[in-house]
Amino acid sequence: MLRFMFVGDSMTIGSAGEHTWRHRMWQHLRDTLGAGEFAVVGPRSALYDKAAGEPLSHDYADASPDFPRHHLAGWGEGWLHMAPRIADALARDPADVLLISLGLIDLGFYTNAEQTAGNVREFIARARTANPRIRMVLLPVIPNIRAASDAPFAAEVGRFNELLAKTAADLDTGRSPLLLASPPPSYDIALDTYDGTHPNASGEHKLAGAFADAMAQAWGIGGPYAALTRPIG
Repeated sequence: MLRFMFVGDSMTIGSAGEHTWRHRMWQHLRDTLGAGEFAVVGPRSALYDKAAGEPLSHDYADASPDFPRHHLAGWGEGWLHMAPRIADALARDPADVLLISLGLIDLGFYTNAEQTAGNVREFIARARTANPRIRMVLLPVIPNIRAASDAPFAAEVGRFNELLAKTAADLDTGRSPLLLASPPPSYDIALDTYDGTHPNASGEHKLAGAFADAMAQAWGIGGPYAALTRPIG
């Protein structure tokens, strides 16, 4: 059985009332691998409650008890925050594959591109101390409203994405593969987010599709993402 852990920031934890792209990925894995062939693990399970300003909500749009809500994601958290936590998270909840969407919050508030890339390397090293055979799928920073209106920030995002690709190439090993997912080619912040950054239903499908297609093409896990066969909602 393959065990997946979602690692991310506000786009991954999601907020009260949302499905989250984690839910869309779970549907895809269930459809392509089979419900008994994988598990979703992680030390957290809540959504972010905007009114409370804390991750206290369990008000997922799909209340089905079959949906595994486990994750390692946090509103306002980035590579800087997850690098020190990943080894303990994997010791507590062993995983085979990490699906990681981080970087925007780092660049926006904490670190520049080079510093953020250094934290990526630290994260990878610590994850491998917990599981020397861990597989990781890394998503570059995707289009967002700040990059659309702030040219220096957009350049920093571009620089980080270049460094992320180099890091994945440098540190990839046969024992612990690193896979760089492609940003969704049709991602449009006017159509696929509700505020220019956080995904709406169509954005959730596109983020899940980026990870699903990367794993299917590179590792033969699952299959191509079939979002067009599912209702957007």
